[in-house]
Amino acid sequence: MTGPPGTEITSAEETHLASRTELSKFLADVERRAFKQAMFAVRNNEAALDIVQDAMLKLAEKYGDKPAQELPMLFQRILQNTIRDYYRRQKVRSLWTTLLSALGPGRNEDEMDPLETMETDDKTSLGVGPAEQLEKSQLLEIIDKELQRLPPRQREAFLLRYWEELDVAETASVMGCSQGSVKTHCSRAAHALATALRTKGIEL
Repeated sequence: MTGPPGTEITSAEETHLASRTELSKFLADVERRAFKQAMFAVRNNEAALDIVQDAMLKLAEKYGDKPAQELPMLFQRILQNTIRDYYRRQKVRSLWTTLLSALGPGRNEDEMDPLETMETDDKTSLGVGPAEQLEKSQLLEIIDKELQRLPPRQREAFLLRYWEELDVAETASVMGCSQGSVKTHCSRAAHALATALRTKGIEL
């Protein structure tokens, strides 16, 4: 059903889709405020820049065709999710280093899933000096590279458990295998990573 001509025009204006120029202007206008918001959240200049750029890219790629008036709310939602993802990665990667440091040589490869037998503290990088942050960053880069060298099933189990934070039963369901197999894959992956780091002279 169509209304009077005036009503049709008003409806079209209300659902006006953002043009490329409008999207670019919105991003330019919001960038400085978004950086301050991210900087306040993560207390790290480089990480804040990455978060803002990632959020802006996601908005342009996924929601660039949305009505212009929806962009502020969409961007805030994306920005907050990106900040949460940052903290989640920091927490999980910190867990990796704690996990690997707990694996001493000579332990049985097929023992229980290491995550079930260790306790970790949820610590942030606040108060850690630049030298320590750089050392940790370099270590995590090495771990990321070593992960790519693992057998596919070991890498999948390890990432599902320690990156996606699934429990053993959930991981087994995703992988289509038994819970015992998940524990074996995770244990072997963790030992392989720990051994690889030690061969590089890195003692955790």
